[in-house]
Amino acid sequence: QVQLVESGGGLVQSGGSLRLSCAASGLTFSNYDMHWYRQAPGKERELVAGISKTGTAKNYADFVKGRFTISRDNVRNMVYLQMTSLQPEDTAVYYCNAFRVSTSIWGQGTQVTVSS
Repeated sequence: QVQLVESGGGLVQSGGSLRLSCAASGLTFSNYDMHWYRQAPGKERELVAGISKTGTAKNYADFVKGRFTISRDNVRNMVYLQMTSLQPEDTAVYYCNAFRVSTSIWGQGTQVTVSS
């Protein structure tokens, strides 16, 4: 069974940090580009960061550049999102996504809440 399971969300004060993790199972992890998306209440889901199959290429949304870092471990089938300098506008459900041609797999999401 193909599955992505996010963890690491929670409540943090403005300026704080969190590290999100996503555990992949049931797929050949190294064949997939991995992404983190987020969706705030009343807003559309938006791309936060992406990382290539080998981890050599990374991209970030402008609103997280310099604050968030995406990484992956192809031995443990994990992808991470290190988030620093969190702000209330970062409050959202964060989703892990695995993507390759014609296939897009989503996790159930993890809630991140940043208090001011």
